[in-house]
Amino acid sequence: MNQPTEPQNPDAAQPQDPNAINIELSEEMAEGEYANLAMIAHSSSEFVIDFIRLMPGVPKAKVKSRIILTPEHAKRLQAALAENIERFEQANGSIKAQQETPAYPMGFGGTMGEA
Repeated sequence: MNQPTEPQNPDAAQPQDPNAINIELSEEMAEGEYANLAMIAHSSSEFVIDFIRLMPGVPKAKVKSRIILTPEHAKRLQAALAENIERFEQANGSIKAQQETPAYPMGFGGTMGEA
């Protein structure tokens, strides 16, 4: 006579990392948003990064995403970007940056810094 067996859980055989984070990425979020301008502002307790899509010949630009970070997380983001840019350039060659700053409309976005 066949004994009933318990269903096999493929994850049960692998030890779980107690520091692992389960991250969910919705289909909509996975599509991403194109941005070609970032405006950065900060206070003593947070950094605000607005990702903007600026299109040629269109007088109004649209903020596509706003991310608010603590200063510590902003510093971590800076380090992560630097590390990933270095890896990218090792694999693909140097990224050519424009010598001149792009001319954005005067007063665009108020007194925020540009990145």
